[in-house]
Amino acid sequence: MEKLDLCQSCTMPLDSEALKGTEKDGSKSNEYCMYCYQNGAFVHPDMTFFEMEGVLKTQMGKMNLPPGLVQKSLDTLPHLKRWKGDPHLL
Repeated sequence: MEKLDLCQSCTMPLDSEALKGTEKDGSKSNEYCMYCYQNGAFVHPDMTFFEMEGVLKTQMGKMNLPPGLVQKSLDTLPHLKRWKGDPHLL
């Protein structure tokens, strides 16, 4: 099975270069998507984990994704690089 790279902020699959965020030098990020990360910084740097949960539920709901897939993304969220060690999750 092929390893699937996920945005380390929101769980979006990074399966195309077009979805990848950008670093300060304009190169593509291998860790974050274009919606979370641009020009070497988070688009919403003050977003909390719980706000991200809400965004995920809303956006995935709009896409009519299966509830099991939505739950899998929500379960993965606290293990991502951006949220690991968040004091609100300890």
